[in-house]
Amino acid sequence: MKNTKRKIARGLVMTGVALIVLSLHVKAQTKDDIHIALTGDSNLHRRISVFDDPAYIEFYKKIQKSDVSFTNLEAVIHPLNIPGAAFAGGTPGISPTWTVDELKWAGFNLLSVANNHSLDYGIDGLRANLHALDAAGLIYAGAGENLAFARAPGYLDTKKGRVALIASASTLTGGEQASQQRPDLPGRPGVAPLRFTTTYTVDQPTLDTLRKVAALGGRGFGEGSVGGRSGNADELHFANAIYKAGDKTAVHTEPDKDDLAGLIASITAGHRQAEWVVASIHAHETEAGKRDEPAEFVVAFAHAAIDAGADVFIVHGPHDIRGIEIYKGKPIIYSLGNFIFDGEAGIPYAPSEIYERYHLPYDSNISDYREVTSKGDTIGYGADKGNWDTALVEVTFSPDHKLKELILDPATLGYGLTRSQRGFPHPASPAAAKEIVESFAKLSAPYGTKIEFVNGRGVVRLDSK
Repeated sequence: MKNTKRKIARGLVMTGVALIVLSLHVKAQTKDDIHIALTGDSNLHRRISVFDDPAYIEFYKKIQKSDVSFTNLEAVIHPLNIPGAAFAGGTPGISPTWTVDELKWAGFNLLSVANNHSLDYGIDGLRANLHALDAAGLIYAGAGENLAFARAPGYLDTKKGRVALIASASTLTGGEQASQQRPDLPGRPGVAPLRFTTTYTVDQPTLDTLRKVAALGGRGFGEGSVGGRSGNADELHFANAIYKAGDKTAVHTEPDKDDLAGLIASITAGHRQAEWVVASIHAHETEAGKRDEPAEFVVAFAHAAIDAGADVFIVHGPHDIRGIEIYKGKPIIYSLGNFIFDGEAGIPYAPSEIYERYHLPYDSNISDYREVTSKGDTIGYGADKGNWDTALVEVTFSPDHKLKELILDPATLGYGLTRSQRGFPHPASPAAAKEIVESFAKLSAPYGTKIEFVNGRGVVRLDSK
């Protein structure tokens, strides 16, 4: 009888403990909404905390007050003692070691380091960059000592739950992708890649001509990058693409199956290990002939990521804005353009290959390079207004993962100002804000997303989905 009573008492105690644990779990799941701030590319080389304009300060407070604040760090932080890589993803960027202080001042706590500038200073530069972020306590994802580390989620702990970031890049210089660790050889440090295959459908005479061109290169010319020699007489593997005969000219891109599977596995792991998942890709690629539309493989990855458990998907890299899609109740941001882009005046030095590319003399400096490449701001980034408009996107989810609000705060980076004055986001004027929001609305319409201009901001009509 006593044993029975003890068992009953023990059962009641265990039930009570279970109820307490359950109540704590329920309480954890019923906290306030989570607020996520999203920005585009941050190519940061100068101080951003020195400005005291009230509107500027209020703009950054939106980032600082968010639970999660994301940007793509498109720069390499190192102390100027590392040589540049022979091949870089554009103008190699050197960010001072105090850049981490400016990122923290801005309020950023979640960073992608997967982009075509991650290895501008080789593997040593990549390691220096990641070491600086680690030392500052900033959470990042997208690059590492081998492919497993590069693909692995970065985890940010917040009062609203743990957040996993999985970051990747499709726009890379050859050799920048991380490789697998093997039992007999270490993996290569680098970026988590999402490679892709491009297939062109052309008419038969064009395909025949391409075969003749390919034959000039000898056996195997251009075949290895897309799977080797094709056994199909109507298909040619040549110059990093596949060509096949068809009645209608077309371009089709699809993600590499192994890369996609690896990234989806990381997203699935992040979904299991955290309450919230943000997935991103650095992708310059566009739909054929359409500057403002993402490539087909990017859309496929975005949908697959959300199917695997991502709450937010963001594309960065194109340097101009693109549309917004609400897919299965989750936002896909196809590009917010540049957020901080001060490299024109902020990068102090460049490797010798950059000068040699433009046949500049040995005693040239970075300002000479800028003059040659921009021709007095008549070409390049400075002359393209699309590179200087952006928006801060504020996303709000309820604790049950329902998308409650998506707001766009328009900003401009100083198009038309001098090289030293532009590159920092400031709240857009009423006229510019309206123009930016209308651009987002036009680009988002094909996805069925409606965006309204309300009190100087863009408001996504979630009830329209």
